[in-house]
Amino acid sequence: MKASATRRIQPSLTPWRRWGTARLIAMALLTMATTAAGASAVKVGMIVPMSGPFAAYGKQIVNGAKLYLQQDGQDGTCDVELLIRDDTGIAPDLSKRLARELIVNDKVDVLAGFGLTPSAFAVAPLATQARTPMVIMNAATSSITTKSPYIVRVSQTLPQVTAPVAEWAARNDIQSVYTVVADYGPGHDAEKQFTKTFTEGGGTIVGGVRTPVSSPDFSSYLQRAKDAKPDAVFLFVPSGEQGVAFLKGFKDRGLAEQGIALIATGDLTDEDVLDSMGQPAEGVISSFHYSDVHDSPENDAYTQAYRQTYNDERPNFMSVAGYDGMHLICQAQDKTQGDMSGDTFMDAVKGMQWTSPRGPVEIDPETRDIIQTIYMRQVERVGDELHNVEFDKKERFRDPGKE
Repeated sequence: MKASATRRIQPSLTPWRRWGTARLIAMALLTMATTAAGASAVKVGMIVPMSGPFAAYGKQIVNGAKLYLQQDGQDGTCDVELLIRDDTGIAPDLSKRLARELIVNDKVDVLAGFGLTPSAFAVAPLATQARTPMVIMNAATSSITTKSPYIVRVSQTLPQVTAPVAEWAARNDIQSVYTVVADYGPGHDAEKQFTKTFTEGGGTIVGGVRTPVSSPDFSSYLQRAKDAKPDAVFLFVPSGEQGVAFLKGFKDRGLAEQGIALIATGDLTDEDVLDSMGQPAEGVISSFHYSDVHDSPENDAYTQAYRQTYNDERPNFMSVAGYDGMHLICQAQDKTQGDMSGDTFMDAVKGMQWTSPRGPVEIDPETRDIIQTIYMRQVERVGDELHNVEFDKKERFRDPGKE
């Protein structure tokens, strides 16, 4: 690996001095954002949760971004100064304050990260005011890219990763489903898309529930699902420990013994927590855009480099979004010859195509969302580890939430 890329990591927070009026804020943002381009290093401000219940999100995103920089972008030298800011998870006011600091005080060229939807929604108006590009590396509510013309997404949307499992269920003798989703934007998107696609395929929704985003007790929700006697439960909860708790409750309350299947988006069986799920995870069917055992030369190289760099930890979908997000930024830097002003940057990334560790991807020039392959997977034990083993795919799939 070459080591010529500039990587100055600044994890500390900078105090924000309040401005007197909204007009002064807007004027300051615009002035800083339109400073003449051409500095040797592109300044990227990453707003991600590095502490709190969603700290694993920030860790994976930052790890993927830093790995790309350590590899010099693979396509040549990428000169980036990376400034990391911790928004602690679901704290939109903090995310907004950090974005202001990065734009006004640190004069960043690009905002990036955004682990959760509330953070992205809060910062979007600032991106518009300052004409600062904003690269979404996880937040998955479909409407995020409609909130500013300066937003581009390299992760996924919930409708995009939900529709394929709904189609699969309708084709595979699942006639009735009970839905369980987290009660915020991505969960609402998943519930809406699953219901639409599954019922269009001839299935029936026999009930559903929305669960708290933070620290839910799933016991009563699982009992309701069991009492409804569906063929399957469809689940979306934020990636991480909630999935572990849900699977344990699903087993303890005997839903599988009653013949109820569990299907989900791939957030449930995220590689970050998959090994800790144990036997209850085996056989779970999900649809998603990345598995660490995806069979391609690019993914083989990526997973090997990630494990070597990060003490044999497993990469997950968020790490790949961080990696691909930095690829997009570096390619834009090269394409524009260093002009990272908002309109020039957005023109450069629309329609951009490359081969990611997840497979072929491209940026939809109309919606600025990612077009990618969505895979059907089943959890299987391979050696000493559990893996999401792909068995079918839907290629060049756009976000159906915008249809």
